[in-house]
Amino acid sequence: MTDEEHPRIPGRGGALPPEVPTPPPAAAPAPKDPSDGRRRLLAGLWPPRVTRAQLVVALLLFVLGLGLAIQVRSNSDNSALRGARQEDLVRILDELDNRTQRLEDEKQRLDDQRTELENSSDQAEEARKQTLEKERQLGILAGTVAAHGPGITLTVSDPAKAVKADMLLDAIQELRAAGAEAIEVNGVRVVANTYFSGDGGELSVDGRRIRAPYEFEVIGKPQDLEPALNIPGGVVQTLEKEQATAEVTRSEDIVIDALRPAKQPDYARSSSP
Repeated sequence: MTDEEHPRIPGRGGALPPEVPTPPPAAAPAPKDPSDGRRRLLAGLWPPRVTRAQLVVALLLFVLGLGLAIQVRSNSDNSALRGARQEDLVRILDELDNRTQRLEDEKQRLDDQRTELENSSDQAEEARKQTLEKERQLGILAGTVAAHGPGITLTVSDPAKAVKADMLLDAIQELRAAGAEAIEVNGVRVVANTYFSGDGGELSVDGRRIRAPYEFEVIGKPQDLEPALNIPGGVVQTLEKEQATAEVTRSEDIVIDALRPAKQPDYARSSSP
């Protein structure tokens, strides 16, 4: 083997291997700036990063703390009552009873006032209804309001022009005596002071000229009105003697809409307050 195939070992007459160069010493690190640490700390704290789990935990802790505060306050109140003397407890109980009684009395008073107001309202409403009904009835009698109802129609024909004013007035009186409540003659409303005038076919009602046939619209009970006209010697027979004819027809609904104007009295005044 040649020398090139076998390396030389130091100390045995061979040559030394070449020296490895030593690296230069590392430079000392530069001192850190304290402000850099504070900036990194602030950057980590703000803005805060809150997770959903943290919010749930915070809410539960808030509710728990609120419950504990309420419990502590309740316990302190109860403790105050438990620590009170018997005389104080009796006084507190008496005050509560008195207050409860005052509230009950006030409630009863208010209930009584409500009942009184309701009764007064009902009475006022009833009085108003009665007043309106009375006004309607008086209006029918005075001829100032229209009326309708069951009744009869009396038609008097006078071909000979022999019917006189007193004959028609007698017919009005017979009808009123039989219960007639509203009467109209040839479109003229008959009232308490109605009068007939004229003769020989030239008749007037309250100064208004009317001509035959004379038609009486009468509201009342037909079973009473018709017999009153047909009694012996009554209106129908009297008219027939004068060659006039009188025809009576019953009806379930007679309409009287001729009106009289309401007049104010000149001298009379109501004596009621």
